Amino acid sequence: MSTEIADVAIARSIRNPVLTGFHPDPSILRVDDDYYLATSTFEWYPGVRVHHSKDLVHWRELGGIITERRLLDLRGCGDSNGIWAPDLTYHDGLFYLVYSDVASFASGYWDAQNFLTTAPTITGPWSDPVRLHSHGFDAALFHDDDGTSWLLAMSADWRPGRDRFGGIEIQQYDPARRQLVGRPRIIFTGTEVGLTEGPHLYRHDGWYWLVTAEGGTSWEHQVTVARSRELFGPYEVDPAGPLLTSVGRPELTLQKAGHGSLVRTQRGEWYLAHLVARPYTPLGNCVLGRETALQKVDWSPGGWPCVSGRVPADEIPAPDLPAHPWPDEPATDHFDAPQLGAGWSTLRRPATDDWIDLRSRPSHLRVHGGQSPVGKQTPSLVARPVGAVHCSLETVVEFDPGDHRHLAGITGYYNTENWHHLYLTRADDGRSVLELLSCDGGHRTAYPHLTVDTGGRLRVGLRVTFDGPVLHFAYDLGDGWRRLPVELDATILSDEHAARIVDGEPAAWGFTGALLGLWVQDIGGDGRYADFDHATYLEH
Repeated sequence: MSTEIADVAIARSIRNPVLTGFHPDPSILRVDDDYYLATSTFEWYPGVRVHHSKDLVHWRELGGIITERRLLDLRGCGDSNGIWAPDLTYHDGLFYLVYSDVASFASGYWDAQNFLTTAPTITGPWSDPVRLHSHGFDAALFHDDDGTSWLLAMSADWRPGRDRFGGIEIQQYDPARRQLVGRPRIIFTGTEVGLTEGPHLYRHDGWYWLVTAEGGTSWEHQVTVARSRELFGPYEVDPAGPLLTSVGRPELTLQKAGHGSLVRTQRGEWYLAHLVARPYTPLGNCVLGRETALQKVDWSPGGWPCVSGRVPADEIPAPDLPAHPWPDEPATDHFDAPQLGAGWSTLRRPATDDWIDLRSRPSHLRVHGGQSPVGKQTPSLVARPVGAVHCSLETVVEFDPGDHRHLAGITGYYNTENWHHLYLTRADDGRSVLELLSCDGGHRTAYPHLTVDTGGRLRVGLRVTFDGPVLHFAYDLGDGWRRLPVELDATILSDEHAARIVDGEPAAWGFTGALLGLWVQDIGGDGRYADFDHATYLEH
């Protein structure tokens, strides 16, 4: 079968999830013949990952929108804080991005500052951010047919004994003055499921359609739809129940279905982009984190939108659009470009020249060492999401450590408290060695019996492999690959494992997913750096 014919055949269906790995809270947008998906990034730069498609089947990564501290400062950002649920819209020739920077979730205080930035094209340049309100997170813009624009958000209530999810709030936004005007109003308080958030508003068939997420972002998640003839309500909820949910269906591949947004194709078909997760065992740990899927939406004779079976399907019909595959991304990044590729993210600080150097040594990524694994101001970790149950990242690192404070290597990473790290360092007797260190819930485990003397070699091949529920490392000193004789628990690198509730309050949360990364630590602040010759990501 020719490539062209194969592509046409593939385009007859959409395989879910369309964005694998750490890609939660999708906001979908069509502008003419182009489709965009924007997803949450939390403590990682660039903020707000964006993917592009022409047919809803094939997607390519454009990278992130927020690439500068001018738009967002994540220094000191806690695990799973930062950017929650971005919203991407288009109006009067401008792209609008609304995003929440959540500073806390302790004791019912979210401290969610909402920002707005605009650009003439999806690739920018993006304007200086406008501060909106801090009333709650999951802010989103709605551009009405009469030309007015409105900001929606969940309304947070910190008061003890009150519902922290106080309903969906709306307030007018004035584009000319670039500020909110008028008073905010609560237009929807949700259903008995509760935890009402993630609002998106649409006009269709003479109705205002309010799409929200309910039940929390785990196993009880769902997409709720309500409608009204008037912008401010009252909104009636679909009497048939949620538009989409996985609740009570542990046999489904796609769990946690919720947090959706709608898009209409050029030919009048409707699709729902939504969050899902794929546990390794029924209702077990989701190492891949929260991902993005699509479902076909039909409008019933009574006027309500409907997803077949109201559950997420692994495969759905593709829209009636020409197939538009993108060239395959190369498995190996040779670091020949002047900037990091679109698939890479950096932890808590943007990839600026003061620590990311792609020019000093051709075809190498030079990473200047940063803080320790618990440092939240200037860590030096370059990573990409784990996108499959079986996958690996391989690299060659060149590093001359001075002492035990200097480490450079490869990692399977979730957050500051959950990771596995194989690294080059210097032993007390002066030998260059490979060491392995794990952290589970903040408790570190060393493996001194697995220490490898590199024989003075400062250029070493390293590989980390996710193999279902286990993770393992391998190294190459120039005489072939050797696997470290230990199987590590990959499931600690999951949303479920990271979450921790103390006295009914979230002491830690897990919203991201596992990542594979290149990690350099200069804990002594001695100016050490490591050179990575290449990085190869493979899904097996």
